[in-house]
Amino acid sequence: MNLEQVSLHLNAYKDHDQIIDAAQYLISSFGLEHENFAGFGFRPELSPGSMLLTAEGELGGPQRVMIPKNIFDFDLSLVLNMIAHEMLHVRQKAPGHVIEDKNEREFQAYYEMLFHKIFPQIPEVSDFHKIFFGEKALEYYKRMGENSFLQEKYKEQEIEIKQLIQNLS
Repeated sequence: MNLEQVSLHLNAYKDHDQIIDAAQYLISSFGLEHENFAGFGFRPELSPGSMLLTAEGELGGPQRVMIPKNIFDFDLSLVLNMIAHEMLHVRQKAPGHVIEDKNEREFQAYYEMLFHKIFPQIPEVSDFHKIFFGEKALEYYKRMGENSFLQEKYKEQEIEIKQLIQNLS
């Protein structure tokens, strides 16, 4: 998908203060829809230089993705990766597919931001952000517990992430 065209559409939505519609446009344009997605809502903005998105709802229940109103003031590739991260959480919390462990959910979502295995249509972010997301993934990997079942399960991905960070540093 041409990011310049997408940006033009987003600017039109933004000009009319249709932030939720713009986010919904991204979901449909990049194939991120899921039946467990209950829509978008607004959360408070952190600061002009940072954004936080969350997927909220009970495990096994519909998830609402909360976004700040200033979400489209940021780099589009970064925004798409952040939304894809939350849409992966929507899938992880869906009935019949629940991943109970938060560390596992976060590790999977940060891994996806680096390698785009589930959402290959999502663009890559800057090397700075790749290193940041890689370090976050490794943080959650560490929280899984030394030599735990989960660490063994994700050992290959941990190696991939460490190699990526090393190559970019």
